[in-house]
Amino acid sequence: MNQEARDLWTRAVRSLDTSAKWAGEDPDAAASRAYYAAFYAVSALFALQGKTFTKHRALEAAVHRTLVKPGTWPADLGSTFSWLVRLRRTGDYGGRRHVSPDEAQEAVDKARRILQAVRDTSPEPFPQIKDEP
Repeated sequence: MNQEARDLWTRAVRSLDTSAKWAGEDPDAAASRAYYAAFYAVSALFALQGKTFTKHRALEAAVHRTLVKPGTWPADLGSTFSWLVRLRRTGDYGGRRHVSPDEAQEAVDKARRILQAVRDTSPEPFPQIKDEP
């Protein structure tokens, strides 16, 4: 595994842990961290192929084009990633609209699902996620 993929995976796991800790106290921040957990995990998967993305929209498009469209991931997993993108925007830029504690917990669960999907589809093994069977 290349160093970039390893570093991105470490960031993904840390962001997931942080998101889970903050879900009840600071749902906006938890939603942002949950998105970044998914962002870093998917970025790690693409880094194994030598692909990097500098824009969030480009990564989201790559998820749908490269993982969902050919059937590597089910369509609902692409929708899950896009849901995390939208919730992060609410948490970071929502103005009067805020992420609820329930939405933050859902974001944690969905991010965990993305990390698991990355592990399941990766050609190289990523370390286990905390609380993973």
